[in-house]
Amino acid sequence: MRVHTIAAMPGDGIGTEVIAAGLQVLEALAARDGGFRLEVEHFPWGSDYYQKHGHYIPEGGLERLKAFDAIFFGAVGSQQVPDHVSLWGLRLPIAQGFDQYANVRPARVLPGVSSPLKNGQDIDWVIIRENSEGEYAGNGGRVHRGLPIEAATETAVFTRTGVERIHRFAFELARKRTARHLTLVTKSNAQRFGMVMWDEIFYEVAKDYPDVKTDRELVDAVTTRMVLKPKTLDVLVATNLHADILSDLAAALSGSLGIAPTANLNPERQFPSMFEPIHGSAFDITGKGIANPIGTFWTASMMLEHLGEFDAARRLMSAIEAATASGVHTPDLGGRATTADVTNAVCDHIGSAALAAT
Repeated sequence: MRVHTIAAMPGDGIGTEVIAAGLQVLEALAARDGGFRLEVEHFPWGSDYYQKHGHYIPEGGLERLKAFDAIFFGAVGSQQVPDHVSLWGLRLPIAQGFDQYANVRPARVLPGVSSPLKNGQDIDWVIIRENSEGEYAGNGGRVHRGLPIEAATETAVFTRTGVERIHRFAFELARKRTARHLTLVTKSNAQRFGMVMWDEIFYEVAKDYPDVKTDRELVDAVTTRMVLKPKTLDVLVATNLHADILSDLAAALSGSLGIAPTANLNPERQFPSMFEPIHGSAFDITGKGIANPIGTFWTASMMLEHLGEFDAARRLMSAIEAATASGVHTPDLGGRATTADVTNAVCDHIGSAALAAT
């Protein structure tokens, strides 16, 4: 039997609810498949842990995580902790420490889900986000605090290595899709150094992929194209900040932030990759039992693919689509179902004969 080790890190807010639901679904899949099992260890490294201990990750924590095949991450963020403290205390140290430079965010409208766009069914995108440097490199500082001359700098850092490898990753992914179409998103008209370098390296790499169609958009222009002409887009590659924003727009246009998945990949597999839904802590619904677990389930499917469990990943996506098509929707999708209702529906579809061939 194949064994995969998973570090489960629910974090904050609804993260604790949806990761528990995700693990329930994964257990149902493993039982149904019979060929693999998951060994899960739980890590309580959230904001409550931070407030008690003064840090999110204890000494030697990253070294412990290295031993796992994957990290299943919920959310980080608390009303009691400044956002920059929680983000730089947990998620970013893991993503940067394990060189998870390829952030992959697919978006499409699932069966039974309504998009705010009349042509929402044309959405079938994958947004590739450079995940290790750029605007989130952490380069900058503040001087003369509290004085009238106080100044703050936040410097985006782009390296040829970082830019080339994310472009190459995006081309490889685009090559596997039916449309074989990759859109470069930058802001090189106004940002004439880092963004121009992004453009130049993109077209250098493109020479190695003559079978992939390419085009380029400025980041502001691509938002209108996402809304007005969604069918003209397929795979998009953008910087850390730009793709972060665009992927939230993509999730909203697909129906809800609650259905959107993410994979933070170390493609070379030198370190574990991290899989997380993008909805965040969602303080407004925490503890109400109505958080949408679909994004977590889709994320779990991406994790299974990464682990080589392709049949189980397909079965899970089929079960997700069967559940959403049947109208079992949480309030963010206009329904009245609870987190448990959706989880049970997906588990029921996992075990159904109708999905036996998927």
